[in-house]
Amino acid sequence: MPETPRILLIEDDVRLAKLIKAYLAAQGFLVGIEGRGDSGSTRILAERPDLVILDLMLPGMDGLTVCRTVRQEYFGPILMLTAREDDTDQVVGLEIGADDYVKKPVEPRVLLARIRALLRRFNQPPQNGRAEPDNVEELVFGSLRISQASQTATLCGVPADLTSNEFALLWILAVNGGRTLDREVLFRQTRGIAYDGLDRSVDIAVSRLRKKLGDNTAKPWRIKTVWGLGYLFVKDAWDDNDNRSGCCK
Repeated sequence: MPETPRILLIEDDVRLAKLIKAYLAAQGFLVGIEGRGDSGSTRILAERPDLVILDLMLPGMDGLTVCRTVRQEYFGPILMLTAREDDTDQVVGLEIGADDYVKKPVEPRVLLARIRALLRRFNQPPQNGRAEPDNVEELVFGSLRISQASQTATLCGVPADLTSNEFALLWILAVNGGRTLDREVLFRQTRGIAYDGLDRSVDIAVSRLRKKLGDNTAKPWRIKTVWGLGYLFVKDAWDDNDNRSGCCK
């Protein structure tokens, strides 16, 4: 975790923003506040904070659009705030690049725990559950090449457009190739917190990975679902001559 983490809070509720800033400042964070989505997206790319807290309902540009706009150039963690009970916005947010979300009304200790978990994950690659040595920086499975150093993956030489959360999940699955990992392990490794049994973010990320890596979403053969147990990364399913997905033709 950075010595003095810099957080940009994009929230148009002035009272809430001041309360969050005061609480996080007391915990050792430097917090900047922005009340608009459009100017918030500009500040994210200009200031490159260690973490962004992003409200969904904002003037100028909504939070989902902000997230989508900056995600190709900003690679730090994005924590979304939502006041809605419906999980649609949460699902969409995770799909377009958000790394976690907290529901309003914000519980300060929960927010702090999520922030610290995200900063730990982004600044220290997870170690538990690895099947490979700790110093491994690149994995190659036929046509799939995964680089931990650059946080990128290529399939048949073509870069896969992965979010930071999707890459973290792919790396955990890949270093444990041939082993079935349950949601509790995957959730803790990618989110840094315990699985509550209800959160769908791991399943959403797996579904997105399959689409981006040429898997068959109806009958997956690269990242398989082992019903009742979890997910399995199939190490020999990435042969350069395997054209089932058509990506290597």
